[in-house]
Amino acid sequence: MKDLIYTEGLKKYFKTPAGLLHAVDDINLRIPAGQTLGVVGESGCGKSTLGRTMIRLIDSTEGKVFFDGEDINTFDKKQLKHFRKNAQMIFQDPYSSINPRMSVSQIIAEPMKVCKTEANKKARDDKVKEIMNTVGLALRFYNAYPHELDGGRRQRIGVARALALDPRFVVCDEPVSALDVSIQAQILNLLMDLQETNNLSYMFITHDLSVVKHISHSIMVMYLGECIEQADTDELYENPLHPYTRALLSAIPIPELRREKRAEVIRGEVKSPVNPAPGCRFAPRCPHAKPECVGEKINEVQITPTHKVACVLYY
Repeated sequence: MKDLIYTEGLKKYFKTPAGLLHAVDDINLRIPAGQTLGVVGESGCGKSTLGRTMIRLIDSTEGKVFFDGEDINTFDKKQLKHFRKNAQMIFQDPYSSINPRMSVSQIIAEPMKVCKTEANKKARDDKVKEIMNTVGLALRFYNAYPHELDGGRRQRIGVARALALDPRFVVCDEPVSALDVSIQAQILNLLMDLQETNNLSYMFITHDLSVVKHISHSIMVMYLGECIEQADTDELYENPLHPYTRALLSAIPIPELRREKRAEVIRGEVKSPVNPAPGCRFAPRCPHAKPECVGEKINEVQITPTHKVACVLYY
């Protein structure tokens, strides 16, 4: 299956008074057309920065991002504007990611106005109504304002805005984390239906391992800016290899009263991502840490064609 978007050695560092903060460090990933890559990890591990860097909302420090075989980091303004039509983002917070001074129809129509994708106002209005129907927003909210709607409908506005330009790739940055469980299911099912209908590719960023299993074809686990494990979804859940991945999966609650399950407790403090020393960044908290875990970069090991892990236990 052809990869729609992939990265090579992608890095994003931020300057701080204490040094360089390694938010995204040497990420190599591939997302085929029509599939979803789930990205999981603790808060602050670089998931959102990775998503924003992949669609050039922020520029990378080093590395390449290829979309349809072209490196988007080399695009000029005209090429980047065209790329924006194909790559959009659904933001985490449905309360702050939309303009409270604009009506629902104005919010959804704004990308079309900026990119001039519709011939006239009537065509734009018709497209807005079509998208509202697609995402399950009743037309009675056409002239409503965000403060008049609940969280689920606000997030549907964010989904509708992302779909306004008929993109091929969408970064979903924890799009259901601020919503009630019942509303979460509605939004997830909507995203999956849209993917099937429009052959969309998603990067689905979350810290909820139950949610990511439901929607993803493959999963990448991040820790302090690095990819520590990547595999097809079923394989990752059945055979997690990295100690951090195993600990994360052990923490998923199982709704069975008679079944006992002990979570693997991760002890110790998270290292600073500022000027990190070479070696495994999880080593200070890892119960299986060895002397060779520190001092040198831990490279990824290909276990199977669809499963790789960065851990000395598999060298």
